[in-house]
Amino acid sequence: MADKNISRLRRAQQTRLKIREIGAVRLTVHRSNSHIYAQITSSTGDKVLAAASTAEKEVRAQIKNGGNRKAAEAVGARIAQKAKQAGIERVAFDRAGYRYHGRVKALAEAARAGGLKF
Repeated sequence: MADKNISRLRRAQQTRLKIREIGAVRLTVHRSNSHIYAQITSSTGDKVLAAASTAEKEVRAQIKNGGNRKAAEAVGARIAQKAKQAGIERVAFDRAGYRYHGRVKALAEAARAGGLKF
């Protein structure tokens, strides 16, 4: 189990180095078995500009289970909405070493549908 997580973090590091190199605002995803989290950080990485997760009260009212694709779509739409309010349109997608598949893909597609470009 630990080896799997170490491999994921190694893959994530490569992505983050590339994003830092181009100096883009970053949309980061983190998933656990019961929740999915998304946050937009500044290009320097020192400030969180917007955040959304299935642990938020408003999102929990809409969904029954926080660990499925439907929940990820809700979080993707919410992060896109919050980004628009903050005046952010372009982001670099940091999937944190997770495969672009399932919940991560659902969140990304919902964020794109909400108006984010990456």
